[in-house]
Amino acid sequence: MPRKEKVTEVIDGDTFMTDSRKYPVRLANIDAPEKGQPGYSKAKKALKDLIRGKEVTINTKARDKYNRSVANVKIGNKSVNKIMKNFEK
Repeated sequence: MPRKEKVTEVIDGDTFMTDSRKYPVRLANIDAPEKGQPGYSKAKKALKDLIRGKEVTINTKARDKYNRSVANVKIGNKSVNKIMKNFEK
């Protein structure tokens, strides 16, 4: 069931925290560059500009080995996952 939550922190180009979760949310089917890899800063900035401080709709599809929600995320009716596809490695 999709939930609306406010984004408090962007960790990297495919992971963020909200005000109501203990563990981060990971964008489903997105593999943004990790810290130290080319494109990391650009991907993180893009996600930060898009969602930080805003309310997003999170539709969790699974949990990963770090207990993060792996989710499809929307801001309004725009897919954050689709937008961030442009910043994959």
